[in-house]
Amino acid sequence: MAGPDPTQPADPAEAPELTYPKELEAVYDISVTVSAVLGKATMQVNQLLKLGRGAVVELDRKLGEAIDIYVNNRLIARGEVVMVDDVKLGITMTEIVKSERQ
Repeated sequence: MAGPDPTQPADPAEAPELTYPKELEAVYDISVTVSAVLGKATMQVNQLLKLGRGAVVELDRKLGEAIDIYVNNRLIARGEVVMVDDVKLGITMTEIVKSERQ
């Protein structure tokens, strides 16, 4: 299991200033939805209806296995869950997923 990249600052505020081509300025303010999927489960509706408080749904991933990171419902990377300030969860990307353009 790959850990955080030691060459990258843990705090985004400490990250070096990146420069992007001026032609991309038109898309800088477009909002996207980023989702981190811990895993998935398939069950019948009657099983779903029986779930109550404290129920555990087993996912298709093992502990320590990379999670999928989606941008606008498109898989773009895999990563690990990390703690941020001991109260929030975050994601560190460990692998960029290259996909063929359609």
